[in-house]
Amino acid sequence: MKNTKTLFIGGIKSGKSANAEKYILNISENKPIYIITTEFVDAEMKPRIDAHKERRADNFITVEEPLKLYDIILDSTAPLLIECVSMWINNMLYNYFTLQDMQDELEKILSLDRTIVFVLNDVGTGVIPDNKLARIFVDISGKLSQQIASSSDEVYQTIAGISTKIK
Repeated sequence: MKNTKTLFIGGIKSGKSANAEKYILNISENKPIYIITTEFVDAEMKPRIDAHKERRADNFITVEEPLKLYDIILDSTAPLLIECVSMWINNMLYNYFTLQDMQDELEKILSLDRTIVFVLNDVGTGVIPDNKLARIFVDISGKLSQQIASSSDEVYQTIAGISTKIK
């Protein structure tokens, strides 16, 4: 299997994660690694996390890592799904990493000869947020989505559960 990079991008609850999971299972010869970046921070997150766990079932090797994605990917030989880059951006901002830090980490990841599927929320199609931190998040997300997409072999936009190949 040729090592490829693939991006699934779409709005929140668009179906991009489920479609990315199906995609990587279809292209994988071995059980893929599912890198979870979301941390359990409040009660509202529990049903979301539980739904993802139920959907994943036993189909993946699950690794929880909110920050150091490169270290996990470097030591892996199986195909990887990163779910999701948006939460990773959130975690990086919360821990005072800069846009340059994130770009550098992604550049190292994208240079690896690995099959990686990225999942990312498209947050740039709405209105301009009314607070500085949200605007910073949207700007960083947009820049990193461009970085990932330009290095990806395939890009899928997901709307209403339907993923359309745009690259």
